[in-house]
Amino acid sequence: MKKAAIGTKTMVTSPHYLATTAGARVLEKGGNAFDAAIAVSACLAVVYPHMTGLGGDSFWLLYSAQDGAVRAYNGSGRSGYRADLSAYAGEAAIPSRGIRSIVTVPGMVDSWDAILREYGKLTLADVLEAAIGYASEGFPLSPDQHQNTRLKQDVLASDPAASAIYLPGGRIPAAGSRFLQKDLARTLREIASKGRDYFYKAELGQRMGDYLQGQGGILTADDFAEHTGNWATPLTGSYRGLQLVQLPPNSQGFTGIMTAHILEHFDFTGIQHGSYEYYHLLVEALKLSFLDRNAWLTDPDFADIPVGRFLDKPYAKKLAARLNMSRALPMEAEQLGSDTAYAAVVDAEGNAVSFIQSLYFEFGSGVVVPGTGVLLQNRGSFFSLDPSHVNRLAPRKRTFHTLMPAMAMLEDRPYLLYGTQGGEGQPQTQTALLTRVVDYGMDPQTAINEPRWVWGRTWGEETRELKVESRVDEAVLAQLAAAGHLVRKVRAYDGIVGHAQAILIDSQGFRIGGSDPRCDGASIGW
Repeated sequence: MKKAAIGTKTMVTSPHYLATTAGARVLEKGGNAFDAAIAVSACLAVVYPHMTGLGGDSFWLLYSAQDGAVRAYNGSGRSGYRADLSAYAGEAAIPSRGIRSIVTVPGMVDSWDAILREYGKLTLADVLEAAIGYASEGFPLSPDQHQNTRLKQDVLASDPAASAIYLPGGRIPAAGSRFLQKDLARTLREIASKGRDYFYKAELGQRMGDYLQGQGGILTADDFAEHTGNWATPLTGSYRGLQLVQLPPNSQGFTGIMTAHILEHFDFTGIQHGSYEYYHLLVEALKLSFLDRNAWLTDPDFADIPVGRFLDKPYAKKLAARLNMSRALPMEAEQLGSDTAYAAVVDAEGNAVSFIQSLYFEFGSGVVVPGTGVLLQNRGSFFSLDPSHVNRLAPRKRTFHTLMPAMAMLEDRPYLLYGTQGGEGQPQTQTALLTRVVDYGMDPQTAINEPRWVWGRTWGEETRELKVESRVDEAVLAQLAAAGHLVRKVRAYDGIVGHAQAILIDSQGFRIGGSDPRCDGASIGW
């Protein structure tokens, strides 16, 4: 069982200890939280390649102590110019793997450049140093990567370039064995030297576009060249005196605020933590917010999404009145990916970064552009081919995105940075952490350690379930089942419920970090 890390000045937390260490090293060298966050992000792209990588997206919440404000950066990619419904004529859905699942340009590398230009003290070469080292010299392959490689062996084996990297010699590498990514190291060195345009507009962008076109893909070199992320104004709400901050659409972040607004109408002093009432209440409040999410969420440039209504307190009161404490709400669940990596950094000046990145499914599309080490995401496979669907495929469009890093502010300063891996599970785990810290007084590590659940259908499964860790009392599980939840026990500490990380800044200014025992992460503070 992990214990909370406490620092008087700084804190870094991530789902892999080497990435956390990379961020700490940057802080020690004189970098700020923004520099350290990019170092963590890049390192995760190397040491947690089944969850995230240069071929994926990222979302960021960034608090500048100098400005006294939070800004958001949307590092998600748009679909290509050729991505329209006719490209998949006669098919029921976009393929979930392979060349034709690669529909959107990866946005993460662009986000590194934008954030460093705006807030960083160090160069791109400085912050990519650790990632380059681990890619070129190797690192001990994590148990989580080993397990996911075993589970997705067929996906990786279907692409020669991916197989050469992730199944060296045609075998699943053992946990703890040295894992090398020489091509990725070269790519990172070129990015460090030539900047983000090398990835999008210069040699690499052209190479990736040409390869995908040659293999019958959707994206072109022009799609890479025209990519840009964007700064955005965060969404805000409140929960028991805290200001909640989330990314706007195309992120599902508003569901975290909606759920908190619903829960404010219930008195947790009369609800025992870990009881039937606790789990049922949170699950049902989340499901109510998912109804609006599923009906409306897409690229806001293509639809008028009524976010103001979703965040309206009177609307939350109406939703709360619909909640039945003795019966589960029946509803369908979307098929959402489960790979992702969340991390957070706070520095001595009070700057804070809450961010998350992903390839969508584990190992994304399963396609590596030969010679680059870049494993491309399959995020765009979530677009609908139904012409009447709000998230229907169209050129130059961002898809419904599960990524949602969170912050809670107290008196206009960061109080809690929190997030997790796991598509459908992200708002669920965030809600668990928020209530455990605010309503039950837990520190971040205790809140993360406690049993969790995930409601909804993980990709590829035909049934929707309430998956609950086996540490939950049997009587509580029986009550949940009697109320109509489709309960399935999972392992005591099961990665299916996410890999959560959190940092709390208390009234004395201490930084208190938590890292999920369900992953390979660590929190470091001093």
